Amino acid sequence: MLTLYGDLDSGNVYKVRLILARLGIAYRRVDTTQNRGEPQSAAFRAINPIGKIPAVVFDDGRMLSESGALLFYFAQDTALFPDERWDQANVLRWMFFEQYSHEPYIAVNRHLLLHLGAAERTEMAARIADNHVRGNAALAVMEQHLARHDWLAAGRSTIADIALYAYTHSAADGGFDLSRYPAVGRWLDRVRAEPGHIGQFDEAAVEAVRWPG
Repeated sequence: MLTLYGDLDSGNVYKVRLILARLGIAYRRVDTTQNRGEPQSAAFRAINPIGKIPAVVFDDGRMLSESGALLFYFAQDTALFPDERWDQANVLRWMFFEQYSHEPYIAVNRHLLLHLGAAERTEMAARIADNHVRGNAALAVMEQHLARHDWLAAGRSTIADIALYAYTHSAADGGFDLSRYPAVGRWLDRVRAEPGHIGQFDEAAVEAVRWPG
């Protein structure tokens, strides 16, 4: 059984947990969180030298990290990754958009508002405000696209939708008003209705243990 290192709070970990649930793949989860500094420990870096979650260790001992790479790996030969090259490229286009135009603002503001103290948030006020502008710009791009399409790419649910769902569905935690984006809201409902979907804080692991296990 594969082992996933990560916590329930991380959207990047949620992406991996969501595809594993969607595909019915059993796994063990070792609760590893940035909030306790565990990914930076020497013990964790012996598993993943980058010092980041999520990381997956397979039965043969190989390790794979980075949420996008993990989504791509597990989606191969499933309906979540299309066969046609143009559709594949558009799936990847939206995943790159998530990493460079969406996650740095929406996910980061969620972290800053949920996990920093009041004094630290005051110190970060300018960054939070800038992230708010940039995050709304990303949501506006999604709104424009989803007003004309049910899904982000390939005309069906793919790993592009999983990648963007993870932090979009919780964007309100970062101060973003999703009621401004009705097409995004309808898309969120479609993603939730997909077979095998789990909520972010629903534990789907066969076994969950606390780091260091």
